[in-house]
Amino acid sequence: MTTLVYSHAACLEHLPGSGHPESPARLVAVLRALRTPEFAALEWQDAPLGTREQLELIHDPAFIDDVADLAPQRGQVTLDGGDTVMSPGSWEAVMRCVGAACAGVDRVMDAQSVNDVRQVFCATRPCGHHAEPAKAMGFCIFNQAAIAAAYAVATHYLERVAVVDFDVHHGNGTQEAFYHRPELFYASSHQSPFYPYTGAQSETGVEHNIVNEPLPRGCDSATFRERMQATVLPALRRFNPQLLIISAGFDAHRLDPLAGLNLEDDDFYWITAELKKIAATSSEGRIVSILEGGYSLEGLAGGTAAHLRALMGLPTT
Repeated sequence: MTTLVYSHAACLEHLPGSGHPESPARLVAVLRALRTPEFAALEWQDAPLGTREQLELIHDPAFIDDVADLAPQRGQVTLDGGDTVMSPGSWEAVMRCVGAACAGVDRVMDAQSVNDVRQVFCATRPCGHHAEPAKAMGFCIFNQAAIAAAYAVATHYLERVAVVDFDVHHGNGTQEAFYHRPELFYASSHQSPFYPYTGAQSETGVEHNIVNEPLPRGCDSATFRERMQATVLPALRRFNPQLLIISAGFDAHRLDPLAGLNLEDDDFYWITAELKKIAATSSEGRIVSILEGGYSLEGLAGGTAAHLRALMGLPTT
């Protein structure tokens, strides 16, 4: 069973500015962690460009037009009056994010033999899970995880697609996009109370297709695993997805400077291995994982490496 990584040099050209946490150094750290002998079995491909049609699966046409019109030829613009920034390279970067996510869906859905690609990791940036259908926010311009799920339904005629999100922040954009679509399932573990101040357990969607597991500041490995085993993993098994998409953020790492959870590298290995077990029974192992947050370069590199070890079936360190 082969694991494929999509990435692209254009994702390094999204430049939100000196001192901005969502810097190109994040992707450099991820690529360095994965370009080592341990991960020699990975297959690598350039991320293709996404399409307008793919964007419209989740995002309002007027919003897409606004983002395209605001994309600068020089300098920087903010999309939300704050920390969601576009530079001249941002449009191509985010379209590579969308293209990678949808190409990942195609690759795993086309898998036939045991040696075909069944796990894809999208080493792309910027992140996407805060982007709502008509709003950019939280460093996120378009929501590639939500788009990939909707693309799987529209293109591969799937009836149940799940996104599981272990980023430290709640993916308000994914939840909003899925809330009234029972064929799409969203589960999130996240620090609470914390930005974006959504993701209460009472937010359950149209047919309990939304599952939120808020975690207290200081949450450690034992609490994280206990909570995931109690809520998120059983709900995912009940949904029985035909495709699993992971919003893989690593800012719940204890080293992250922007958050307050205390997870270790091995927690990311553990949750990935648990998700992979469910995918093995529900979706023939088909997983598309998409990089979200993570702002300690050491924590991001370590968490990503642990995540890929589990996806590939390598032993934990």
